Amino acid sequence: MPQDLEAKLYGYYRSTAAYRVRIALGLKGLNVIHEYIHLRNGQQTSADYLAINPAGLVPYWIDAELNLAQSIAIIEYLEETYPDPPLLPKDPASRAVVREVALAVCCDIHPIGNLRVLKRLEGLGVGEADRANWSRHWIDAGFAAIEERLASQLGPFAFGEKPSLADICIVPQVFNARRFGVDLTPYPRIREIDAVASTHEAFAVASPARQPDSE
Repeated sequence: MPQDLEAKLYGYYRSTAAYRVRIALGLKGLNVIHEYIHLRNGQQTSADYLAINPAGLVPYWIDAELNLAQSIAIIEYLEETYPDPPLLPKDPASRAVVREVALAVCCDIHPIGNLRVLKRLEGLGVGEADRANWSRHWIDAGFAAIEERLASQLGPFAFGEKPSLADICIVPQVFNARRFGVDLTPYPRIREIDAVASTHEAFAVASPARQPDSE
């Protein structure tokens, strides 16, 4: 039975970082209060939101005296506070490999193509088509490395039959890849992960199309 928390999560339906946290909450069976920050309209730079989160980004987590930015920090907090079901393996080596794949998304792909980077490119005179090519280039580069890492791993999820932190990061990035028209044909393992995740309730409920602020 889902557990209701007093915590509040600030997000945006299309933010892949907020999407990750929504998936983790679903996998843990946790319900929180959701607040929606419209990134395309610039609500993240409003004085009201900056007073809450000076970084002006989503997701942002508020739980009693704990305020947390960064999706991985939030998810690892949830993992340590609500350990069942686990999102990371027990042994250190396997846990490190799962984190490697998750961070390949969160450090190597996502930051280069997020909204504020694309807006900066626009401000520097880079046209819409070139900005889209920029995003596709870095998604392809990251996915190629992840695909190679996962090729020898038994599925259907990244590391076996149950979802992990790696899947939580991969699936939102696939959503973003499709937005930018990335050809996913070269990435059969990544496509397998996304397909099986689409049948899992926690992933489905967390999807952008299911969020109240979806447009």
